[in-house]
Order: sequence, then structure tokens, then C-alpha cells
Amino acid sequence: MIRNFWKNASPKRKRILSAFVILLVAVLVTALGMLVPISQEEAELINNNLNQTFNSLSQEGGIIQFIFGNNFMFCLLMFIPIIGPLLGFFVLFNTGTVINAIAIAESYPSALVFIALFLTPIACI
Repeated sequence: MIRNFWKNASPKRKRILSAFVILLVAVLVTALGMLVPISQEEAELINNNLNQTFNSLSQEGGIIQFIFGNNFMFCLLMFIPIIGPLLGFFVLFNTGTVINAIAIAESYPSALVFIALFLTPIACI
């Protein structure tokens, strides 16, 4: 039945469904990264390193360029066949781990931070 649905679907519908499935998998991989247990000390270390990086780049006025360059580099790497999507999922997994570390360091519930993140338009982009 699913095979017939896919076979009979228009190219536009296939693209939309494929994009939705990939988005769902990406969100699930990020959520799996949040499930990695992190100690309070490790969470505070990650949070402090992130804050130091942010503060130093903000003082130099390069935070936007750094974020764009970092994301652009990983985006280009994800175009590599087979290895690229795996690298992308690895990046998403690590992103989930860092989100969890920030939530633990700031004493917020991890699930609430994850849900709140996806309420912002930047997370959807």
C-alpha cells in the first residue's frame, strides 16, 4: 500500500513528503543527543566554553560571521554522498548534547528547553 502511494504520488508530493521525513529524522536525532547523560560538571564546562566563545566573538564583532561560516562549512560537507548526511546527523546529535548541557548548567528541564527552541523561527530554518 505504501509502495503504491509513493509510486502514484506526484513529484511535488514526493518532494514535500521527503522533506518532512528528513526534518522529522533530524529532530529525532537532535532529541537523541539530548538523551545522553551529562554530569553537572561536564555540563557547566560545556556551557562555560560556549559562553567564552560567544563573548570573545561578540567583543570582536564577528559572531554573525562565525555562525554563518561554521554552518556553511558543515552544510557544504553534507553534500558529500553517503558521508555527508552521516556527518549532518552527527552534528545534529552533538547539537542536542550541547542543548542538554546548557539546560543542565542553567537548571532548566531539558525537554522544556528543547520544545522552547523549536518555538523560535531560527530553529525551523
